Amino acid sequence: MPLFTATVRAVGVDPAFESLGRARRRAPGVPLVQARAEALPFRDRCFDTVVSGLVLCSVPDPSAGLAEVRRVLRPGGTLRALEHVRATTAWRARVQDVIQPAWTWMAGGCHPNRDTERAVEAAGFAIEPEGRRARANVRRFAARLRGVGTMPS
Repeated sequence: MPLFTATVRAVGVDPAFESLGRARRRAPGVPLVQARAEALPFRDRCFDTVVSGLVLCSVPDPSAGLAEVRRVLRPGGTLRALEHVRATTAWRARVQDVIQPAWTWMAGGCHPNRDTERAVEAAGFAIEPEGRRARANVRRFAARLRGVGTMPS
């Protein structure tokens, strides 16, 4: 089942050439770009939506990646994310802190203890309560730039 309707023009971005190869096989008609989240090769304000799937837990500099998302989003644009996040219970957060070095090494840079939602808000986004889903330490949410009018979806 496709994740996007036929009217959506999507562009895939990944820093790893191998990942782009797998994406090419799954979505042959989608333009793919090899780039890091912290240095997106797109002009300012060129996208209505940025979709981030398990990215912000893995990028070396999430605040730089979020600054790039801000830069490429049009006014009223939306960040839609599915991300690992820091546990909300103290003991689980401590476990994440303990396992983080080994987890990051084994899982391609993923930091399971990042407070991604707080980083998104600190980058100037407001997480929308409607549609927000939480399951264990995974969150799905949409966020819009604070102080910017909304556009119809």
